[in-house]
Amino acid sequence: MAFEEWSEVCPLADLLVRSAAQHPGRKALVLPEFALTYAELRDAAVAVARGIVGLGIAERSHVGILANNSRELVAAIFGAALANCVAVPLNARHKSAELGFIAQNADLSLILTTAADTRFIDFRESLIGALPSLAQAGSAATLDLPEAPLLRHIVLLEGDAPAGFIGRAAFDAAAARVSAEAIDAARQRTRVRDTAIIIYTSGTTANPKGCMLTHEALTRGPVERADRRFRSSAHDVTWGGGPLFHIGSFAPFLGVIGTGGTYLTDVVFDAGRALDLMEQEGVTAAWPWFPAILQPLIDHPTFRPERLASLRKALLIAPQTLVERVQALFPQVEFMQACGMTETAGIFALCGPDETQEQRATSQGKAVPGVEVRIVDPDSGAPMPHDKVGEILVRGYCVMSGYYRSPEKTAEAIDADGWLHTGDLYAQSADGRLTFNGRAKDMLKVGGENVAAVEVEAFLCRHEAVKIAEVVGRPDARLDEVPVAFVELRPGRDATPQELIDFCTGKIASYKVPRAVYIIAEEDWPMSATKVNKPALRDRLARMGGG
Repeated sequence: MAFEEWSEVCPLADLLVRSAAQHPGRKALVLPEFALTYAELRDAAVAVARGIVGLGIAERSHVGILANNSRELVAAIFGAALANCVAVPLNARHKSAELGFIAQNADLSLILTTAADTRFIDFRESLIGALPSLAQAGSAATLDLPEAPLLRHIVLLEGDAPAGFIGRAAFDAAAARVSAEAIDAARQRTRVRDTAIIIYTSGTTANPKGCMLTHEALTRGPVERADRRFRSSAHDVTWGGGPLFHIGSFAPFLGVIGTGGTYLTDVVFDAGRALDLMEQEGVTAAWPWFPAILQPLIDHPTFRPERLASLRKALLIAPQTLVERVQALFPQVEFMQACGMTETAGIFALCGPDETQEQRATSQGKAVPGVEVRIVDPDSGAPMPHDKVGEILVRGYCVMSGYYRSPEKTAEAIDADGWLHTGDLYAQSADGRLTFNGRAKDMLKVGGENVAAVEVEAFLCRHEAVKIAEVVGRPDARLDEVPVAFVELRPGRDATPQELIDFCTGKIASYKVPRAVYIIAEEDWPMSATKVNKPALRDRLARMGGG
């Protein structure tokens, strides 16, 4: 029956404030080394907010946050929200050139970072490389850097502060000048249509683009889905393997916080540690997302399905063979696929509870409530018939307001009627189910024939020895370009490049068969936050003399 569900949209900080009031002693965030209750997370975030205001950072200012998954990262994001500022999570994998561009382009007034754990990267070095003038800043109380004209302070929430940085003691001293009541007043001045966060996403442009996401876009869908689609108990325990500066992990994290659940993660993904943590905490929902995270979990030497006996819901985006494999391993789990991107604050389509296992393995669900999708011809914009591939357009509350300081890119992406032109290729069945067919830019043109790289990748993954396959185009004088595959093999399995080419020959169209296959080790994949970086693969191919 209609009219039985409704939305409760609130600003980002209110998610934490509400759950801390309702479940103060419940674990909000758990990593292998520590756990934070809701009350502890709220207090940590309030302390950060007081420091932000104490340093003189005005409301609606942009606060950069550079950290791996940690208490400092989540406290900083909620702290910025409590202070009625805009959080700008910075990709921990970004190098100096990217960080320098974002510091200037995003109009950052403040950067919060940490140096307590430098096993993976020292963010102090990254920022000094990104902002060369920082090395000459000395002990100046306020920064004045030509590379980032609005940047006034860089704060180390943990670790030793070199010249140009503010240490935690000085930050706490600034916080002591601001009352908790002043922070609560700032929080209550936040509007749900204000920009809550700017997430920079890499694409086909030379520099990352900053997606402006409102409080409604960030909180409405994730909380509704956590409550209605991913809930399996009164207190759900959700694991996410990705970095929280990425929308694919940040959105489900917000869903957990908004429903009073417990979120499990780690500083960086490690399959063995993840399995231990999920078993220890009694995981009920999991977001392994992509094969690069899912495969190492189920291939780990200590993996046994019974270790995750409490698991009931899981979201992933994977080839059919991999989905079918985990469905067989976990018959008690409802596996869902989805469609999403940074520009839509995460998920805009999701498998429904009435879909069959086969449908879940082969398609990515239907548009979520409140969101519209259309499939159109990428060139003409004309509607595509059912089951025909075209570009997917998305419209609804979840769509970004635009790209920060880039009106021309915004106009290219969002048309006058509010439709976001995603650049993703999908087909839609008569009953509304969507099937991903790659990026428009990830289409190969082989002798005049369109070839979706994802189609060839999915077929290669049917080979028993293939763990991951990524296909890119190689320039060809006669055919314009031809497909070439990079493949990682399963542990203990062998296959030659010619064997994999032969596996495809005669089973898919000849123009889709890879002309070359390169076997690659797990550690040699060029990665973005959660996915294989295909432009880097193309560059590698060119350096190998294949491009």
